[in-house]
Amino acid sequence: MSGTFSPEDHAYMARAIRLASRGKWTTMPNPRVGCVIVRNGEITGEGWHQWAGEGHAEVHALAMAGKNARNATAYVSLEPCSHYGRTPPCAKALIKAGVTRVIAAMQDPNPSVAGRGLAMLKEAGIEVHSGLLEAEARKLNLGFIKRMETGRPLVKAKLAMSMDGRTAMASGESQWITGSDARRDVQQLRAASCAIITGVGSILHDDSSLTLREEQLGLPDARAICKRQPLRVVVDSRLRTPVLSKVISGPGHCLIVATSGAAEKKKALEQAGAEVLIQEEMTEHVCLTSLIDELGRRGCNEVLLETGATLAGAMLQEQLIDELYIYMAPLLMGSCARPLFQLPFETMAEKQPMTICDIQAVGNDWRITAKPKTMNGSLTA
Repeated sequence: MSGTFSPEDHAYMARAIRLASRGKWTTMPNPRVGCVIVRNGEITGEGWHQWAGEGHAEVHALAMAGKNARNATAYVSLEPCSHYGRTPPCAKALIKAGVTRVIAAMQDPNPSVAGRGLAMLKEAGIEVHSGLLEAEARKLNLGFIKRMETGRPLVKAKLAMSMDGRTAMASGESQWITGSDARRDVQQLRAASCAIITGVGSILHDDSSLTLREEQLGLPDARAICKRQPLRVVVDSRLRTPVLSKVISGPGHCLIVATSGAAEKKKALEQAGAEVLIQEEMTEHVCLTSLIDELGRRGCNEVLLETGATLAGAMLQEQLIDELYIYMAPLLMGSCARPLFQLPFETMAEKQPMTICDIQAVGNDWRITAKPKTMNGSLTA
């Protein structure tokens, strides 16, 4: 279904991808999708998927185009859906509208679609192509793609450190290492996530709320974005989370994950408003792999890990972290302070290689984006 694409095709698809990016904060658990409809060299309709449960990108674009969709070309950043979910199939809507050519940036990795949408269009006599700007389109939905292909979400770890690689004082005190610009950046990482994971230590030391806050988000539609709060997940083997914690009382949903040895403390936390998940097969420590699998089953595409050195180190060692966002502040915290990761390495042979993807200034701090490698040099994700 691939073909030779003109410069105009590239330009219209690039526009569809830019439109799709507008749904970055609001489409979860659905993918971010944009659509542009062109007839006789003129854009007659365009749209993007804005909220899960509402009309998809094609629906908005077709509504704008009206009768001008007939004999037009539709540029879609992801294969049109072919199944009934919370909305009707977009492939059928394109057929009904009389579109004669559809170009998709990529095939949908969702097994419920997976080529069926493109096949449906082709069977209706529509000229179909795919693969235009596929790499750019994939970047929009890395978490969704990973969940569809593996059952697991994309896991990003956010950590703040001093120039000497420290994240908290020996007492656990850590507020604040970075400045307000970096904290705003972290708010936007949260907004793009379906869930935020932390350890009970962060709750005990800082009473972290892990919520989106309109005044800190720094986006023009912050109020609407904050209506969807990411799931807050606390790894708490022994259920030490206080019932009056902000992580429980804040807006949205809180999930506390514990082991069978803490089952007797479950009722008080549930009465306070938390959901408590007991891993019955575990007695000492929460199984992190099982937790990530559970979040995948719950429809989480992207998960943000905001925690201390112990849980971060455990997640890294189990190869559950796909990307690192490390905010480095221009200060020193000293040799008694806690490290970035708790990794009990003793020899250079145990070192963890990384790939640095990006470094940029965020206010007075620096944000380093990196990906872990396996020891043979390939990326873990």
